[in-house]
Amino acid sequence: MKTEILGIQFDNLTREEAARRGAALLEEDRFHYVVTPNPEFILDSEKDSEFRDVLNGADLVLPDGIGVVYSARILGTPLKERVPGIEFAADMLRCLNQREGRLYLLGAKPGVAEEAGRRILEAHPNLILCGTQDGYFQDEEAVLLKVAAAQPDLLFVCLGAPKQEKWMARWGRHTGARLAIGLGGALDVFAGKVERAPETWQRLGLEWAYRLKKEPQRIGRMVRLPLVLVRAAGARIKQS
Repeated sequence: MKTEILGIQFDNLTREEAARRGAALLEEDRFHYVVTPNPEFILDSEKDSEFRDVLNGADLVLPDGIGVVYSARILGTPLKERVPGIEFAADMLRCLNQREGRLYLLGAKPGVAEEAGRRILEAHPNLILCGTQDGYFQDEEAVLLKVAAAQPDLLFVCLGAPKQEKWMARWGRHTGARLAIGLGGALDVFAGKVERAPETWQRLGLEWAYRLKKEPQRIGRMVRLPLVLVRAAGARIKQS
């Protein structure tokens, strides 16, 4: 079931339900892509109709941001829970490991995808890392050919929004992958370059605050986040 939050159609699923849906998509012999919008995505999609259409065209739209969950409550259409992209990705890695599938990592700075792949293989030795490519490329078609030649089942696309979502929508079906996931900075986490917030902070919905504490230079981006709550409150008033 879809739940609309400020123009974006989210799948109203728990993490466990999302993992089951993702596993089912991996079994199908055709391309699917997953997006994980946070409040920034919602705000940016208001000014970028192509981005909004790409988000709403995804096979799974998962709420990666506590601001999305709060906005849903304000609108009177609550979501079951936040489903962080990094956690959904971890679930798909376990699934891929079980089926001994092929993984391709696309994005991040040079060397990050390789280190992420090394660590992923340590934890999931039955999957096959069929290729990596950093996100600093100019020729999209050349990268597409490289990915397609590797024949992945699962593709992590970590180019930042909206580039990664538009890349998946434009090129994904030509990669041969069964499932692609837009994951922003997830490769930095898998590579050990960025530390996730402790579980206590995550449970309290304060992962954003922990990230800001570690990376104060992100303040410019963080000050935009309350805007989505203001948008939700305004939309709820109009509904009344």
